Amino acid sequence: MSATDGLKKGMEVIDTGAPLSVPVGGATLGRIFTVLGEPVDNLGLVDTRTTSPIHRSVLAFKLYGGVSVFGGVGGVLAKEMIFTWK
Repeated sequence: MSATDGLKKGMEVIDTGAPLSVPVGGATLGRIFTVLGEPVDNLGLVDTRTTSPIHRSVLAFKLYGGVSVFGGVGGVLAKEMIFTWK
């Protein structure tokens, strides 16, 4: 996904069959990215060998003997808080 200048109805497109993915892993820590995984912090390129789709299910995890299921951003934030405070 990028600028749509020049696109018009009826143009031929190529379906890659792959979801939108962004780089993940140690190389991304402390960096700032667009939703498409492009760095915007002027710190150079990022290792893009390991990627993850931007849409995926949040896994359930066990918390103090009970099962808690979180979804979306709230789930990610809740997990970050739990794992940070251990």
